[in-house]
Amino acid sequence: MRVATFSLVAQDPKTGDLGVAVASKFLAVGAVVPFAEAGVGAIATQSYANPRYGSQGLALLRQGASPEGVLEAFRRTDPGLEKRQFGLVAATGESLTFTGAECHPWAGGVAGKGFAAQGNLLSGSEVVEAMVETFLTAQAPFPERLLLALKAGEEAGGDRRGKQSAALLVVGEGKGYGGLWDRYVDLRVDDHPEPIDELFRLLSLHRLLFERPKGRRPLTEEEVRFFQGVLGRLGLYAGEAHGVFDEATERAFLALIGMENLEERYRGGPEVDEATLSYLKGRYGWS
Repeated sequence: MRVATFSLVAQDPKTGDLGVAVASKFLAVGAVVPFAEAGVGAIATQSYANPRYGSQGLALLRQGASPEGVLEAFRRTDPGLEKRQFGLVAATGESLTFTGAECHPWAGGVAGKGFAAQGNLLSGSEVVEAMVETFLTAQAPFPERLLLALKAGEEAGGDRRGKQSAALLVVGEGKGYGGLWDRYVDLRVDDHPEPIDELFRLLSLHRLLFERPKGRRPLTEEEVRFFQGVLGRLGLYAGEAHGVFDEATERAFLALIGMENLEERYRGGPEVDEATLSYLKGRYGWS
């Protein structure tokens, strides 16, 4: 399986979060390339990809191996190593990028503290250089920085065969759905004429639905009355639109939040964040 692609594996120095961004002229690249575990590391495996590198590499890091130790383990156990390419960043910030001698040109990578950028069948070295420069200089949250770097690689030439799929995987301690696991961004575009642009759109939607807001405010009486009307039309609320956020209104509003997949943003009661309010008002005709 030749996964000719370009990818960035990185760590957020502020939070310790780890992530992989990848794009390729390959169907569903996100199903093969990215692996990450909070507090352990992140790996991208590509070019005649060996998907076992993901689980095996993370297991070795979990046991205390260095990135170089992971490479040596792969060298001992995989006779196809010289056809492979992978990038790795440990939770310590140590990194490594490896390109086998039999990878199709242009192939190579750049690694430094907290990042590893690599690609094969690329237009040239400028692809990985653009990714690194953008990742190190962009002023944006970590998931967006990964995508901005990926976009820079595309604009520098990208996969010389064209575009098809892209993926973004980001992990952080307790940041996943419900606080019950670590994978808090896992987005894939499997087949699209502009997969990286589509990933940006999906990340924006993901933030709306699943980001936990830092600030909320009480609903005004007018807003409560509006939502009571909406909830009544949806068959969720049988009371009057009197503007008081009572128990019946809260039950109905909670049901609406669940219908719209916004449960990660709402914590009960009359306090709601502005992004959720803006979405619901637009969805149900606030004027």
